[in-house]
Amino acid sequence: MEYSKLCDVYQALESTTKGLEKTEILANFLKKIEDEPELVYLLQGNVFADYDQRELGISHQLAIRSISKTAGILDSDVVKEFKKLGDLGKVAESILEKKKKQTALFSKQLSTKKVVDNLTKIPTLEGKGTVEQKIGLIIELLHSATPQEAKYLIRTILGDLKIGVGSGILRDAITTYCFKPKNLEEKKEFSTKVQEAYDKATDFAEVFEKACKNQLNKIKLEPGKPVKVMLFPKAKDVEDAFRIVGKPAAFEYKYDGFRVMINKDEKGWIKIFTRRLEEVTKQFPEILEYVKKNVKGSSFIIDAEAVGFDAKTKEYTDFQSISQRIKRKHQIEEMAKKFPIELAIFDIIYYEGKSLIETEFKERRKLIEKITKEIPYKIILAKQIITDDEEEVEKFYTKALEDNQEGLMGKNLSAPYKPGARVGYAVKLKPEDKDFDLVITGAEWGTGKRAGWLTSFDVSCRNNGDLLEIGKVSTGLKELKEQGLSFEEITEKLQDIIIEEHGRKMKVRPEIIVTVQYQNIQKSPTYSSGYALRFPRIKALRPDRGLDDIATIEEIEKEVENS
Repeated sequence: MEYSKLCDVYQALESTTKGLEKTEILANFLKKIEDEPELVYLLQGNVFADYDQRELGISHQLAIRSISKTAGILDSDVVKEFKKLGDLGKVAESILEKKKKQTALFSKQLSTKKVVDNLTKIPTLEGKGTVEQKIGLIIELLHSATPQEAKYLIRTILGDLKIGVGSGILRDAITTYCFKPKNLEEKKEFSTKVQEAYDKATDFAEVFEKACKNQLNKIKLEPGKPVKVMLFPKAKDVEDAFRIVGKPAAFEYKYDGFRVMINKDEKGWIKIFTRRLEEVTKQFPEILEYVKKNVKGSSFIIDAEAVGFDAKTKEYTDFQSISQRIKRKHQIEEMAKKFPIELAIFDIIYYEGKSLIETEFKERRKLIEKITKEIPYKIILAKQIITDDEEEVEKFYTKALEDNQEGLMGKNLSAPYKPGARVGYAVKLKPEDKDFDLVITGAEWGTGKRAGWLTSFDVSCRNNGDLLEIGKVSTGLKELKEQGLSFEEITEKLQDIIIEEHGRKMKVRPEIIVTVQYQNIQKSPTYSSGYALRFPRIKALRPDRGLDDIATIEEIEKEVENS
C-alpha cells in the first residue's frame, strides 16, 4: 500500500474531533488492509503490538538531525522552525515543501511496507555507530516522502501522531467493519467481544484478523505474553462498597505498592510484567526466586502487588520508595537490598493450561491458597476477611491503614476476572481519596532559584483517544533528588520527550504519569476538559502506569456530581 493513502486517513482523522466520524473513517479504511492486519498498529502511530517490548527510542534531537540532513540544512535552522511551529512533524512538512520547489528531492513513491521495514530495524541496532544508523534509516524514508508523509513519519517516530485515535475508537472501528451491527444493542454486544479479545491479546492486529473471520473466541490467554489487569472503581465508604459488590464480600488490604502479573509457561520460564505491559523480570530477581520456590504449578498467570518495606524495622513503606526499581538496569542487587519488596498475591487467572477468568473469585482465591507457601517479607497472600458486617470491615480497614497500606479492596465472591475492565466486581476504599492519576502533557521552565528546572506542569485526563487538560500543578516536588521526588528528576524525564517548544513553555509526549492530590474540582473554561483541579499537588510519580490507567473525563464528572 502507498504510504500516502494512510497519510490521507491521518489527515481526515486529524481534521475532526468527533468520535463517531473517526470511527467511520477508520472502518472504511480497515477494508483496505484486511490482508495486512499488522498495518492496524500504524493507525495509532505504533509499529509494534502493545505487548511488544521493542521501542523506537528516537528523541526530538535525533529527529531534528534527521530532518536537517535530509534537507541539507543546519540543525539550528530546524530548531528555529521548531520554535516557530511547535511541532516537528509540521517542521518536516514545511522544510521539505520548500525543498521540493528547489530540487527533485523525491526518488520513488513511499510504501507502508518500506516505512514498517525501516522502523522495525531501529530497535535492533546496537553498538558503535548505532545513532548514525538510526538516523540513516529515517533519512532514507524522508528522502522518498512527500511533505505530508514527512509530517506523519516524524510524528510516528516521536510517538505523537496527534490524530486522536485511542483504543476505544479503534475497537469500535473494528466492530463496525467486521460485524456491521444493525443497532446500538448489537454494537454494544460486539464491541464488548472485541474489547475482551484485545484485553487478552493486547494486540490489535490479532484481534482485527480474528474479528474479520469471526474467530475472536480463538484468542486465548498465553503465559509469557502480558495481559491487561482488571481495574477497580472507587467506593465512597463501606456501605457503598457492599452496595456495589454485594453481601457477603471479600475485603483485602489495598497495598501501597505496584501491580505485577507473574507469568510462568510450560517450559518453566517466569516473566514479570507491570500493568503497563512492561517486562521487569531482571529488575526483580527476588520475585523470580520467591515464585520459583513457593508457588506450585507448571504454568500460571498470577496477579499480585510488590510492596516495599524497611529492611531494618520491617515496616511497610510507600510506593515512591520502591518506584525507582521499576526502570533500573544497573546495580540491581544493590537496589534489591536497599529497597526490599514483599510479594502479596491476590488473584490467579490461568493455571496448568487452563484460563480461569470465568471462574468465580472465591474459587480462584482457594487455588492460590492451595498452591502458595507463605513466607513473611518474601511472599504472602493478600490479607483477607469475608463478611457481611460493616463494623467488621471498618476494623479491618483501620488495621490496613495502621499497617501503612492504602486501604481496602472489596470483592464480589462470585465475580469473574475481566482483563482491562473497570467494572463493579471489585472496588477500592481509600480515606479522603482526593487524587487522580493524570498524565503530564506540558511544562514550563522555572525562574529565579528554580531556573534550569521545569517547575509547572500541565496535567490531563483522557476521553477515549483524546487527552483533556484539567489544570496546572507546581507543588509537591522537592528541589533536589536527595530530598525525594524532585523538580530535577521530573525535568530530566521530560527533557527527553519534548515535542513542541514555545519560549519557556513546551509540550511533551504523554508518557509521564503522576498521582495528583487536590482539594476539589470546579468547572472552568480555561482547560479543554471543562474542569480545573483546585490546589493540585503532585503526590507520586507512577512509572508503573500508562495512559489506559489515568482518570477519564467520566470519572472527573462523577467526582464533581458526588462532591
